[in-house]
Amino acid sequence: MANSSKKNKSPKAMILGVGLDSDGHKRITTGPNFALVGGGQETHEDMTEKVIKINEKLTKKGKKLEEVSREEFDDIAHSVGLRRTDSQ
Repeated sequence: MANSSKKNKSPKAMILGVGLDSDGHKRITTGPNFALVGGGQETHEDMTEKVIKINEKLTKKGKKLEEVSREEFDDIAHSVGLRRTDSQ
């Protein structure tokens, strides 16, 4: 029976935002497809604003986060002021 619940669940995607600066306060903001932790007040507010804008753009497209390609997500993220950094 335990396996039957796994069959009905579709894959989920989530945005994780981590603020590396701190002003001594612990901040955590969550939503249906995101979790934001840390950061000073300005950083955390900036992360929150951007993830809300991303979700608004997804809603306008009629899509969920797990339904967009990496390239489409990059375009949306870029449009709200986020930039991908190369790890190499």
